[in-house]
Amino acid sequence: MSSLRIVPDAAVLCADGKILAVGPRKDVEQSSLLSTALIYDCQRGVVLPGFVDSHTHPVFTAPRLIDFEKRLSGASYEEIAAAGGGIRSSATGVRLAKLEELTKHVLSGIERLVAEGTTTVECKTGYGLTVESELRSLQAIRSAAGKWMGTTFSTLLGAHTVPAELKDRPDEYVDIVCNEMIPRAAENKLADFVDVFCEQGAFTLSQTEQIFKAATREGVPLRAHVGQFTAVELERLLRFRPVSLDHLDCVSDSDLQLLAQSETIAILLPGAAYFLGHKEYPSARRFIDAGVAVALATDYNPGTSPTTSMPMILSLACTQMKMSVEEAIAAATINGAHALRFAEWKGTIETGKDADLAILDAREYREVAYWFGSSRCLATVLGGTLVEHR
Repeated sequence: MSSLRIVPDAAVLCADGKILAVGPRKDVEQSSLLSTALIYDCQRGVVLPGFVDSHTHPVFTAPRLIDFEKRLSGASYEEIAAAGGGIRSSATGVRLAKLEELTKHVLSGIERLVAEGTTTVECKTGYGLTVESELRSLQAIRSAAGKWMGTTFSTLLGAHTVPAELKDRPDEYVDIVCNEMIPRAAENKLADFVDVFCEQGAFTLSQTEQIFKAATREGVPLRAHVGQFTAVELERLLRFRPVSLDHLDCVSDSDLQLLAQSETIAILLPGAAYFLGHKEYPSARRFIDAGVAVALATDYNPGTSPTTSMPMILSLACTQMKMSVEEAIAAATINGAHALRFAEWKGTIETGKDADLAILDAREYREVAYWFGSSRCLATVLGGTLVEHR
């Protein structure tokens, strides 16, 4: 993660959505295809692989401003949820929204991500909490995916929390997720992954295992929100070989060793720690030093991380989690691609890979994490198509 293989005075040649050549400009300029190419001057800026945002929640209809106000008054995440706020408070809007409206909201979030240099996005459901609204949310993700030039992955997070109408009968809702929601999503090929929020106040470890088994029967790869507020015994989840475990603010040294020995990616989400006002951030140095593969993502959502800026996440990773800039960039690109099982095509600027690039107004790569709170992305290349931002 510490080696970026910087190429000074470089050029990238793209055609048919793929990278055909990359290296020193004098070498790339020798290509016979250059005579017919569109030339974009990167103004001696920095060109990175397009960011891979491997954890977002874009299927919602409104910000959770009441939650925000309560948090400013000192209420905790758990207290807000117990009072009817939190995830459940987003359910009414999503349940009432038509497919076209949900698609519009998803696409709006994606467009803001693109403006910050993101070219690949994982999109979760989780704010409908009924079979029909969760499937409609997946359909909205699919519909939005067809309206932009980047790459989208869809994740069924029906097990985000127990809906209000079943809050006293959580096992009944788990049965619905396992026996109705997951099979229908799989039958219609709507979900690339199944996710579970395994946490106090959401789903227990045993319930998570039950949902993992249901998804495994349907052949859908697994991921989980885990260890955000309380530690969980990761060995029981790692037996299922999940693609990623996300958040992991609370994790033991022994579980770190198990993670390091697995192929599971740890996705760290400093935006949530920042917005929730936590003094402690995920222990990135512990993870990396233990040999765990770490990715970074925005956790874009209406309640705990309303940001679409991967550069802001890099800044938090460096200043609050003490990652080096090189590690943060690797975590936001190639490791994010591994967290989606798509690193063969995404995450690095290499010949044969998808032509996904972020062109940044910077003299060198360290500035990407240095400047925060304002966009420095000049243009994004999505599958070989250039989109200028300013």
